[in-house]
Amino acid sequence: MKKDEASALTAAEYTPAPVSFWQAFGFWLRLGFISFGGPAGQISIMHQELVENRRWISERRFLHALNYCMVLPGPEAQQLATYIGWLMHKTRGGIVAGVLFVLPSLFILIALSWVYIAFGDQPIVAGLFYGIKPAVTAIVVQAAHRIGSRALKNNTLWAIAAASFVAIFAFKLPFPLIVAGAAAIGYLGGRIVPEQFKVGGGHAKAGISSAPALIDDHTPTPEHARFSWGVLLKVCGVGLLLWVIPVAWLLVNYGWDHTLTQMAWFFSKAAMLTFGGAYAVLPYVYQGAVDHYGWLNPQQMIAGLALGETTPGPLIMVVAFVGFVGGYTKVLFGPDSLFLAGAAAAALVTWFTFLPSFIFILAGGPLVESTHNDIKFTAPLTAITAAVVGVILNLALFFGYHVLWPMGYVSGHGMPCPYSCVAGGLDWPSALIALAAAVALFRYKISVMAVIAGCAVLGLAWKMLV
Repeated sequence: MKKDEASALTAAEYTPAPVSFWQAFGFWLRLGFISFGGPAGQISIMHQELVENRRWISERRFLHALNYCMVLPGPEAQQLATYIGWLMHKTRGGIVAGVLFVLPSLFILIALSWVYIAFGDQPIVAGLFYGIKPAVTAIVVQAAHRIGSRALKNNTLWAIAAASFVAIFAFKLPFPLIVAGAAAIGYLGGRIVPEQFKVGGGHAKAGISSAPALIDDHTPTPEHARFSWGVLLKVCGVGLLLWVIPVAWLLVNYGWDHTLTQMAWFFSKAAMLTFGGAYAVLPYVYQGAVDHYGWLNPQQMIAGLALGETTPGPLIMVVAFVGFVGGYTKVLFGPDSLFLAGAAAAALVTWFTFLPSFIFILAGGPLVESTHNDIKFTAPLTAITAAVVGVILNLALFFGYHVLWPMGYVSGHGMPCPYSCVAGGLDWPSALIALAAAVALFRYKISVMAVIAGCAVLGLAWKMLV
């Protein structure tokens, strides 16, 4: 056999067979149940499965899609799954991939939220959450460190992070205003000193497979992925209807001031502010859900974040917990339908949180190349990411205060001192558990899920002793 013929036979032998819609459906369903580890872990799983094992898409095409998803508001791992599903099997492929990435975690969180709110005062459940809450404080500190080490590459970005921390900590400025200010600084800075706002992506390349992929580097763009004004307007129009119709129904049946209507409006706004991942929008969710609307209290918010960390799917799914607790405690459908109220609210906030992500991918996918490496587009996002570091640090302090000083502290003048390290009433067991969690995360690089599990056991053991 000639060398060229042998090479052609080898290439044909290693080129994966076409993937049917239902084969892809099975994979996306499985991914929804195993997508633990936050964005980095989820993207790593997809890379290993889609690029290395199955070779459905090449390394370059995978990273090209990832770069686009990283500059969008919303969970980039879920959007990446939506993008690849759309590229392979048109609109229905994208919708299936994105929905199945979220749906298992929604059902799991509804079940866990019910256990927490209905049985949280039981000794075993209370003991487990007693240990989990200090772990969450350490996890948020680690998130600030991880994002900061990647994003704060020069003094300008450090200054933006410091300013955002002061703005939210000292002046209590709302999160959307901080994001808008950072974006404006980034836009102007990108024009005046662009070199200060050129920061590389945060995801490293994994091993590159040399075997051909189903969607390879030089595979022509499918017809459905080519830009068309008609398709763009159609997607945006349908997306707008999918938002307007349920909001109008809520207004007609419940009115503007009803909890469900306010949840729809609030989480629609939150969905547009998730630049930098779930930790970036959590302060905004806290400000609204805890301070403004009173759907849950600070301790419940910390517990919700812990549950979000230990379930598959995007971390932003913590909004389902917020919705469930809000619907349950507000007794929306009467005292005999508490679970139904919580489940309905959880489903509602999930709908309004993730709807924009699908619109961004289905409408913006064909426009990816027009914004790739454009400093006018990336500089504001770089500044927003820097501001997010300061906001997350404030969130860590907030969690730390409510966990380590659960009874609060009042000074001799009768005024609260929320961040005093010398305040009385320090919960020493919680402090030790938080310290152990921090050491495990920073020193020994133990996974978040293992840390939460270990701290839950410590919390239960302590409660059993006392």
